[in-house]
Amino acid sequence: MAPMTTFKGDQFDRSLFESVIKRRFFFTESFEIYRLAPNFHGDNRGLYDYGPPGCALQANIVDVWRKHFVLEENMLELDCTVITPELVLKTSGHVDKFADWMCRDPVKGEYLRADHLVESVLQSRLARGVNGPLKNSPKLDEATIDEYNDILAKIDNYDGPELGDLIKKFDIRNPDGNGEVLPPTPFNLMFKSTVGPSAAAPVYLRPETAQGQFLNFRKLLEFNQGAMPFASASIGKSYRNEISPRSGLLRVREFLMAEIEHYVDPEKKEHERFQEVVGLELPLLDKETQLAGKTTPRSISIEEAVKSKTIDNETLGYFLGRIMLFLLKIGVDPSKLRFRQHLDNEMAHYACDCWDAELLTSYGWIECVGCADRSAYDLTVHSNFTGTPLVVKEALRTGSIKVERWQASLDKKLAGPRFKRDAKAVQASVEALDQTLLESLAAELNAKGVVTVDTTAPLADGTSSVELPRELLTIQKVTQLQTVREYTPNVIEPSFGIGRILYCLLEQTYWHRPQDAARAVLSLPLVVAPTKVLIVPISAQPQFMPIIRKLSSRLRALGITNNVDFSGASIGKRYARNDELGTPLGITVDFDTLVNGSITLRERDTTAQVRGSEDEVLRAVKNLVDGVKSWQQITQHLAPFSTQGQDND
Repeated sequence: MAPMTTFKGDQFDRSLFESVIKRRFFFTESFEIYRLAPNFHGDNRGLYDYGPPGCALQANIVDVWRKHFVLEENMLELDCTVITPELVLKTSGHVDKFADWMCRDPVKGEYLRADHLVESVLQSRLARGVNGPLKNSPKLDEATIDEYNDILAKIDNYDGPELGDLIKKFDIRNPDGNGEVLPPTPFNLMFKSTVGPSAAAPVYLRPETAQGQFLNFRKLLEFNQGAMPFASASIGKSYRNEISPRSGLLRVREFLMAEIEHYVDPEKKEHERFQEVVGLELPLLDKETQLAGKTTPRSISIEEAVKSKTIDNETLGYFLGRIMLFLLKIGVDPSKLRFRQHLDNEMAHYACDCWDAELLTSYGWIECVGCADRSAYDLTVHSNFTGTPLVVKEALRTGSIKVERWQASLDKKLAGPRFKRDAKAVQASVEALDQTLLESLAAELNAKGVVTVDTTAPLADGTSSVELPRELLTIQKVTQLQTVREYTPNVIEPSFGIGRILYCLLEQTYWHRPQDAARAVLSLPLVVAPTKVLIVPISAQPQFMPIIRKLSSRLRALGITNNVDFSGASIGKRYARNDELGTPLGITVDFDTLVNGSITLRERDTTAQVRGSEDEVLRAVKNLVDGVKSWQQITQHLAPFSTQGQDND
């Protein structure tokens, strides 16, 4: 993996970067004063609070996301509850399958995520030799280097037992203390709780926003007047009980997600706006490349990727293109972006194809956006459990047609006395049987005279299946006149981790002035910068106050965030402080302003300044913020102004 570089291409120093982020209060560890207290015992890792610039940056990223997707695509936005009944997540598969593999160091009592342990130890050996961080470590031979690189390229494809084999084969130990670890075991990542004083109703904090959207599908379809395809969207907090939180905002237990569920006809996965993205070149790291032990993506147009089935369908390709355009819009470096296809073993239980938009950081490639084809999994399992049809019904364009279907009938007169309060559940279970299952059950019923049917909900005796003899159940093929086509939509889901995107963006836009590592800059684009304009009076004398107040008020009226720095520091130091906050523009009010009303406008990255009247400068700021003009265009209309060493004060 290539070393991380700054925005200007210099070697990235994480310690310098982190000192800037902490000093400027972008975010901080939650409950920090308690963690530092001598009498505190607990685990508050993976929890963070955002400071003023972090809050503003996050809000601006979300604002761009909402305009780029919800507004542009005419999506239906929802805000659903975090607290989710256990049955919902049991049905969705999360209770049984939403887990990571963990290892325990029995000496230290520490738990480690198995794939991260293997990855970090092998990377350390590749960088430093056989003994990793230990001194005088002999170098690896070429065959071992190739073997390690092959494993790292496929690290996401190993399951628990396979990770255990790697740990045993390569004698992988806890880097903290060099202790041996026990074989990997699964750990469910959801936070469990109960509702009400009786504690009889188990619930979980949601691990994603998606389930609330799926459960509201019928209402969304009705709101959309039955038109397909359409998309819903949701922005909100989700929770995952990470085994070993690390790397700041990159692996946390509470995080902000922005998710889209695009509902599409499974037989028509074309997208009406596909032509808008066909020419976009995506850096793709597909399955075949990874399984060959390689990690270099290939640049390929979306049109070519869809035609070759590297990307499964037009709708998936369309959203991958839109994801890339969004990331570039907020300031992501295109050379530090790739789309990696999930390998089979890492594929979520609900997905049939999935790509991750990964951003390069000092921690390596970080998954920030997942784009999955969830097929019809979620709507189907929730429909089967509840007996509520989550389907689309469309009139056949060809008129009515005759179709043969398997039909199951339960004798209600006999079923009622036999099953009593379970009768409704048994009836719902029979009605939920699909055509494939009905065909096989019909053959079994004919041969054996009895079949076993899984119930959509547990019965009174705790069982989840029921035996139905032929005197209770009839399954036969019937011919029906069909005028309506009924289908369960497939779902394409782009899922954004806002905190991860925010952190990666901060790393990718960080740099420092030449020959001065203490003068850091965050080259955040105007569209997401926490504060757009710094207003700096050259003096704290009273005559400047009315001008400053007027400028700040006029900027606020234009919807432009601004900050006034009245401190006694030099103008250069005040600019430097705000360069660290990523403030793109600076307005200086000086003694010439008192004479002729002119003010200067400074651009953060170049430190170049121009001068003009108050109206001219504010018009220029508005054009820059709205993206109507570039700084180069502004310099062609406003006179250049010599800083006379202001930035070096």
